[in-house]
Amino acid sequence: MVAYVKPRWRRDVERKPAEGGGRHAYTFAAIDLGTNNCRLLVARPSEDGFRVIDAFSRIVRLGEGISETGALSEDAMVRTIDALKVCAAKMRRRKVDRARLVATDACRRASNCDEFLRRVAEETGLYLQVISTEEEARLALRGCAPLFAPDKSRALVFDIGGGSTEVMVLDTQSQNGVSCDCSSENGDWISMPFGVVSLSERYGRDILSMESYAAMIDDVDRLLAPFCRSNGIAGSVRDGDLQMLGASGTVTTLTGVYLDLPRYDRSQVDGAYLGFGSIRQISDRLRKMCCAERATHPCIGADRADLVVAGCAILEAMCRRWPVGELRVADRGLREGILQDLMTAADRETARRAQA
Repeated sequence: MVAYVKPRWRRDVERKPAEGGGRHAYTFAAIDLGTNNCRLLVARPSEDGFRVIDAFSRIVRLGEGISETGALSEDAMVRTIDALKVCAAKMRRRKVDRARLVATDACRRASNCDEFLRRVAEETGLYLQVISTEEEARLALRGCAPLFAPDKSRALVFDIGGGSTEVMVLDTQSQNGVSCDCSSENGDWISMPFGVVSLSERYGRDILSMESYAAMIDDVDRLLAPFCRSNGIAGSVRDGDLQMLGASGTVTTLTGVYLDLPRYDRSQVDGAYLGFGSIRQISDRLRKMCCAERATHPCIGADRADLVVAGCAILEAMCRRWPVGELRVADRGLREGILQDLMTAADRETARRAQA
């Protein structure tokens, strides 16, 4: 389902549709509210896709403590609503016509989700839609598809979140870079109940022993093993037919550390390649650091310092299970998938009106 922004977001006098109509008549926005982050993209169509005209990202830790209580805390809801107010202001300023605003794992799990969504609507004017794990995987996959290498017949794409991790495998040759439906016969997916927040709450956030770190890896691998067997992924690794692509804050953060960037730079990270040997070395170094030490790196910072090691463990489990040697890094995913969906829907509406 595509949920547009409410009429209150439309400008007083709507712009006349651009010549040809379709996507070019609108300004689009996508919000991804996860367990850890609140992210916004605002975009206008371009010849080769879309051009981002505004963006926002803030770590809000909406799902903090949810593993113990089963509910969103008051502090977490206030932090998140404050971030969403910023998103709402940007959408007003950019005169957004169409948007989809989604929430994922924390809201799926929270017993007080309905109360939270009501407060968001009342205080920000934003109407969030809680999406399924399958829809989350589909959108992330569609957003990352432009980075697939044409010389590999299969792709394994993963997104390490705050409360869950989605892993998808599909036959890229049948996708032709257009549609990425991970529920179809040429693909499969799994959503694991492990994310950087949930694992950090279970195993600790500061210096971790090798035993605790190995236990995290083993926890993740136990869920990856049946997914690997049922999809014959090990055979694709042996045949050299599998590519891996990582779309998450963990992967982009480690890439920034690997490149030794003085500050995070999306243009250098998105589309880069990260070797498994480098992943192991960086992960081991970060595991041995205290939070204060990790926070000094400009690509980690205080907001990620206590969560990054759990992300490293999830990543290492996948590297160990599927040793392809390197992965491609995607600083893109769910929001980009939403924008592509919205633009495709606008084109179809124009086509239907033309045929009527």
